[in-house]
Amino acid sequence: MSWKLINSSTYVSRLIGLLMTLMLASCGIYNFTGGDVGTAQTYQVNYFQNYASQSPGSTFDPGLDREYTLSLQDLILNQTSLDLVTDNGDILYEGEIVEYRVSPMTATAEQRAAQNRLTIGINVRFFNRTKEDVDFEQRFSFFYDYDANSQLSSVRDEAHQVIFERINQDIFNRSLADW
Repeated sequence: MSWKLINSSTYVSRLIGLLMTLMLASCGIYNFTGGDVGTAQTYQVNYFQNYASQSPGSTFDPGLDREYTLSLQDLILNQTSLDLVTDNGDILYEGEIVEYRVSPMTATAEQRAAQNRLTIGINVRFFNRTKEDVDFEQRFSFFYDYDANSQLSSVRDEAHQVIFERINQDIFNRSLADW
């Protein structure tokens, strides 16, 4: 009786293993992040110039252009199998930072700001040399709310991280996630 129990449990574990293999193989060209790079092997992220000060109400944050460019490069590198190149990438991201604005969001009973909002806007142009019908140009933006008693400099790093993650994921979903 115990031999039949061991034999049937081996059968069940082999069956489960086979089913798992079939399920993973059915994922096709998609990876676990949902990115579809098609036949592309390389990507390029050109330097995103900071033109935010040209937008009324926006300010200039030194170093934002480099910080943003690196964050987009890192996200694509971490979520795809593409190799980063500096020239002639199969997939190309370029654009500019067009908004960097702090505005009051909520007021106290004394008519003072209780919360401020940092908003960053990025204009992106995407080109896929292996699949040209997916090229686009679009503006992406996101915000970070913080206490009005805090200085922007004290929340800047966290705010940029939150905003960049959201904007970059939106760009990734628009350009490479084929849902």
